Amino acid sequence: MKLIKQLTLAIILMAAGTTNVQAQNVKVPKAYMFGFVASFNDSTVYFTNIQQVDSVWVTKKKNMLAGRNHYSYQLREYFTQNRSLPNRTCVVIADVNRKNLEKKYAKMKNKYLVKSKKPYDVRSIAETDFKFKTVDMSYE
Repeated sequence: MKLIKQLTLAIILMAAGTTNVQAQNVKVPKAYMFGFVASFNDSTVYFTNIQQVDSVWVTKKKNMLAGRNHYSYQLREYFTQNRSLPNRTCVVIADVNRKNLEKKYAKMKNKYLVKSKKPYDVRSIAETDFKFKTVDMSYE
C-alpha cells in the first residue's frame, strides 16, 4: 500500500513538472517607456524621450512589459532605415507608473553623463522622429 501511494505521488509530481507554466499577459490602458541605443563600436548613445503608449500588454504578476523584443525591434529598424546605423543594441525600459520610470530614466542617463569614466556622446531622439507603436500581444 505504501508503495502504491509513493508511485501515485511520483506520477503526480512528474505530471505537474511537465506542464508548461507561462506568465499570463493582461492589457493595461497605458504604459510609459523609453528606449536606449548603444553600439560597442563607438561611444555615442541615444535616448528616446519617455513616451506614453496606449493599450500595452504586461505580465500579470510583475507588471513587466510583454513583448519587449518587439518594441526593441521597432527602435532597431528606425536606426537601420532612417539613420543608417545598423547593428545597434536597443533596449526598451517600461513601467505602468510614470514616476518610477522617470527615476529609472534619470538614473540611466546620469550613468552616461556624469558617472562614467569614459566620455560618452549622449544624444536624444525627439518624439517627432521616433514613436513607439502598440504591439498586439493577445495571440501570445
